[in-house]
Amino acid sequence: MAVVDEQRVPRQRRGMRAGMLAGCGALVLAGCASMPDNGGLESVEASQRPDSQVRVFALPPKDDVGPSSIVEGFLEALTSDDPSYTMARKYLTSKAAKNWEPKRQTVVLDDGPSTRPTGRPNSGNDGRSYELTGKQVATVDQQQAYQPRGGAYQGDLHLTQVNTSKGKQWRIDALPEGVVLGESDFQRIYSSVNKYYYAVDSTSGGEAGQRRLVADPVFVRQWTDPLTETVKELLQGPTRWLNPVVRTAFPTHAALKKGTDSLAPDDANKLTVPLNEAGSRAGQAKCKEMAAQLLFSLRDLSSSSVNEVELKRSDGRFMCAMTEDGADALAAPRSTGRVPDQYFLDAKGRLVRMPGKSRSDKSPEQVPGPLGEGEQVLRSVAVSRDQERAAGVSNDGRSLYVASLIAGASLGDPVASSHAKAEKNGFTTPSWDGNGDLWVADRDPKHRRLLMFGQGQADKVQKVRVEGLGDDATIETVKASADGARIGLLVSEEDTTSLWIGRVERHADANGDTEVSVTELRQAAPQMEEVTAVSWAGDSRLVVVGREPGGLQQMQYVLSDGSTPTGQALPGLTRVSEIAASDNDELPLLAHSDDGIVRLPSGAAWQSVLKDGTAPVYPG
Repeated sequence: MAVVDEQRVPRQRRGMRAGMLAGCGALVLAGCASMPDNGGLESVEASQRPDSQVRVFALPPKDDVGPSSIVEGFLEALTSDDPSYTMARKYLTSKAAKNWEPKRQTVVLDDGPSTRPTGRPNSGNDGRSYELTGKQVATVDQQQAYQPRGGAYQGDLHLTQVNTSKGKQWRIDALPEGVVLGESDFQRIYSSVNKYYYAVDSTSGGEAGQRRLVADPVFVRQWTDPLTETVKELLQGPTRWLNPVVRTAFPTHAALKKGTDSLAPDDANKLTVPLNEAGSRAGQAKCKEMAAQLLFSLRDLSSSSVNEVELKRSDGRFMCAMTEDGADALAAPRSTGRVPDQYFLDAKGRLVRMPGKSRSDKSPEQVPGPLGEGEQVLRSVAVSRDQERAAGVSNDGRSLYVASLIAGASLGDPVASSHAKAEKNGFTTPSWDGNGDLWVADRDPKHRRLLMFGQGQADKVQKVRVEGLGDDATIETVKASADGARIGLLVSEEDTTSLWIGRVERHADANGDTEVSVTELRQAAPQMEEVTAVSWAGDSRLVVVGREPGGLQQMQYVLSDGSTPTGQALPGLTRVSEIAASDNDELPLLAHSDDGIVRLPSGAAWQSVLKDGTAPVYPG
């Protein structure tokens, strides 16, 4: 195995060096001995774990080595940066190499596969068998979608001797489906990107014609051509989990024009995307939607500087073009144009706020309206994304109110009541989605339920069915996403509280009314035994507070597919009971801890805001 350490390359030479590597790539894979002169070429043993700045190139099998060396060489070749697995196939028989489909799935193990021979070796060409084992972390399917998976992994390899120009050599003739990698190798090779699709319920509650985009995280190889790979993944459509609640503007069978192997923006950062005949059939309105999907999908890609997209037909004719400003105008914003304020409750249970970018020494002010004036003492609150209304739960947990944030507005009657005998079993903290709908769970042991109030109105309430939720499970926290297509639920059952992400489906019933359900729950933060707080922190990212088995409380980011982003560590904080993050990543995290309300500005330490405050929230 050959390794090139990118950390040893001076920053100003990285672009030139990348070109040199690309030019010599084929030679390296063929055993090239000529590498960049000040390189960082070194041998890597199977036990070594290269970091994210290291590129790994596979070496071919040596002649006249035993079956165990072939197995180890093949497993090392799987960790290379070659997306076509050219060198890995050299460890297989011709038939096995032809039938092997490495992209069918990737199995991620916590520390890579362990190998051991099975059966009793015989003399002659009777073959050898090996078993691969390990602790499974996740799988990545053909759509590059990540899915956490626990438990033990077991796979089988079989080798036989084949005739070659250099005599008989051991080769693998049977192997597990897909690719098996250790978690550190997976994190080095792949990076998570968001594809964007439109929510199926068309326009949002905002300006006419605006459409809500939903993030669909997938993994692409970060060393090959992540921009082109992201475009290809977008064109292939949404992942199976998200597909029922989103749509794509690209026509069926749309793809890049045949022969388009790589895409790159020009000197003005405009990306030209040539489409095949199927993709060329879109009209102007659809073409604009397609361009917006491309711009949003490439916006967060670290290697991309695209600020304009131009689509071309298969015959080279112009289809449409769009800038980032045009995409922002077409797609509904996650919030209003103003910077979101920071909200929490003071010592008297009144709703107070601070400007989102205010100084830490600024005092909070009461919000106008009944929830800020203290007509009802509150224990939790949620502010609508337009910051015009708020929902609050009474101090005893049994009444849910919705009120305007306008001076002189009345509180009115509760929009819902809980019959829980114990205060701890009343309503959870409510949450607003991007449609303007309000969500809350009632933890009454005799009448557990998840409620959704259409546009926050009492006469539009419905009990939401949650598919796969056990009879003894209790929803402790509800966090609706800004796009309205997903919802985060903290669910307690037996001795654990886990984070689950559900798909929000809306269907018209026989009377023409909209029936809402939460389906296909999937676990996020599976490594945590106890999750105590959660908040959405972007289109597909959440911040969670929890504890791993036998460990202490910690705070970290997770993605909605259950994966954990690398390089995003958060400083610790003592006994956090509530956490809040904004979709705007320039705004600080908010938390309720032993020190009261605190916040974490970017690049700074935790700062005290209000010693006697509780229930910190951003709009949503």
